[in-house]
Amino acid sequence: MVSIIISIVVLSLIVIIHEFGHFIVAKKSGILVEEFAVGMGPMIASKQIGETIYSLRAFPIGGFCRMMGEDSTGEIAERSFSDKSVWVRIAVVFAGPFMNFVLAMLLIVCITFTTGIVEPEVSALSEGYPAKEAGLQVGDVITKINQKGVYIYDDFQLAMAENKGEAVDLEIKRNGEKLTKTIIPKQNETGRYLLGFSPLVKAGMFSSDELEGKSYPKANLWDTISYSFDTMVFYVRYTAMGLARVFTFQAGKEEISGPIGIFQIVGDSYKEGIKHSVGAAVQSILYIGAVLSANLGVLNLFPIPAVDGGRLLFLIIEAIRRKPVNPEMEGKVHFAGFVFLMLFMVFVMYNDITKILIG
Repeated sequence: MVSIIISIVVLSLIVIIHEFGHFIVAKKSGILVEEFAVGMGPMIASKQIGETIYSLRAFPIGGFCRMMGEDSTGEIAERSFSDKSVWVRIAVVFAGPFMNFVLAMLLIVCITFTTGIVEPEVSALSEGYPAKEAGLQVGDVITKINQKGVYIYDDFQLAMAENKGEAVDLEIKRNGEKLTKTIIPKQNETGRYLLGFSPLVKAGMFSSDELEGKSYPKANLWDTISYSFDTMVFYVRYTAMGLARVFTFQAGKEEISGPIGIFQIVGDSYKEGIKHSVGAAVQSILYIGAVLSANLGVLNLFPIPAVDGGRLLFLIIEAIRRKPVNPEMEGKVHFAGFVFLMLFMVFVMYNDITKILIG
């Protein structure tokens, strides 16, 4: 029950922040916001403040921001969404996904403050491994692997996992100079392919500088902010790649999860963290929240009809053509997209249930 409640709170917060992005930009732009709702389904409580109704809905997942004339195909009223310039409407629609990226960034900053950062800089070399034999030195900073940029150590690890033991081309920075190295990884006793170096670890600003008997330097504020931003970009980049695989039918069923699967992931993270401490459980939830918020932001920027990305696409076309797309045609496209998304959600929920029963 605790896991379910935490899952509902996390998912609701992420969606509410998304809708708040639409809400605040619409308000600042002079658009009449008719309702800001927390939850979905039948209304169970409401209060009107000024011109906006703030409501609580029966199903505590999600929410919405309803603006006057948002989907209008008739006469355009003053202060309606449709009455505003195309650039204002683009800003209102984009603000939702943008707020998800802001939330992800803030959550990662909180995690980093209390844990630490891992940078793609060589802090130690292992005997008998190719990194030392190839001439890597302590202090070398890895900036690229196989022509892909490396900004955090996760970038390097993911590229190594995808490389599957083949030779890797490294670009490193040493004393301000760029060098290149080609290294063949060595497989260790667990089957992992390694180059044989330890990354630079810094303790978080509000964490202990000792871990398992080892002392680490403290990250400063700039380290924390830059690392958190790069981590958020990492989540966004690989979420986009994953969604592209889903919508081009290249992803396997085991790679796809919906609300039920997310509930299970959040619950499992909480239960695993609470085995160690309340702080570890909180950090696990913050991490999952950051990943999910980045996921929602990216999903809503994909040019899929019926979501923000689809609406942005039509608005960008309008900006280029300098006249709006036929509202009836746009409405039909969004309706078809909505039907597709509902069918896809049915498949995803069935897939989640099947994985739970089989697992």
